[in-house]
Amino acid sequence: MTAPDAGRGIGNGDDTGTFTGLPRDTFRILHVSTGNVCRSPITERLTRHALADRLGDPLGGGLIVESAGTWGHEGAPMEANAEAVLADFGADASGFVGRELLDDHVIRADLVLTATRDHRAQVISMGHSAGLRTFTLKEFTRLVKAIDPATLPPLEDGVVARARALVRAAAALRGWLLAPTVEADEVYDPYGAPLTFFRSVGDEIQQAIDPVVTALTGVPART
Repeated sequence: MTAPDAGRGIGNGDDTGTFTGLPRDTFRILHVSTGNVCRSPITERLTRHALADRLGDPLGGGLIVESAGTWGHEGAPMEANAEAVLADFGADASGFVGRELLDDHVIRADLVLTATRDHRAQVISMGHSAGLRTFTLKEFTRLVKAIDPATLPPLEDGVVARARALVRAAAALRGWLLAPTVEADEVYDPYGAPLTFFRSVGDEIQQAIDPVVTALTGVPART
């Protein structure tokens, strides 16, 4: 299996510090949708943008954010409407290249966030003990909102330690905090839809990302 492209993460692919060249702890977040040209690129780049906004660090304090598709358009650019949505939020769309989801992407991911329950099931069916670290995006947001931030490691311990604790806590809550409706955990596919629908999906994704990044970093969004 081939490893994820080194240029796709928020950090560099060899997990070394950009400035020191020394190995450092990392935490990989993998966003998954179908084609990897609409939902997961938007989610990937909005997550990076939010992390940089909170931490003032383009490398996310050791968080690597990437994406892939269960039927990924390998080598394809993201949809033009997806780029427009990212521009609305001031997020960077440059350099994106679509990928098909591979076993190695799942193996290396510390947290997998999918657009829908079907995507979640597909990731889990790949094996690699992915069940406890794979959620739909909205499911993870719902669980994170129920976690007391005081129970997480302080920022002084690093964002990576905090992220790992957050995933463990969310996994422990999953059987106790169920979705109010079947549709509540879904982000529907805007592929082929007009820009207005892409923008509504972008708003939906942004609202789901915001509490997750706040929990990860311990820093609320700037007003």
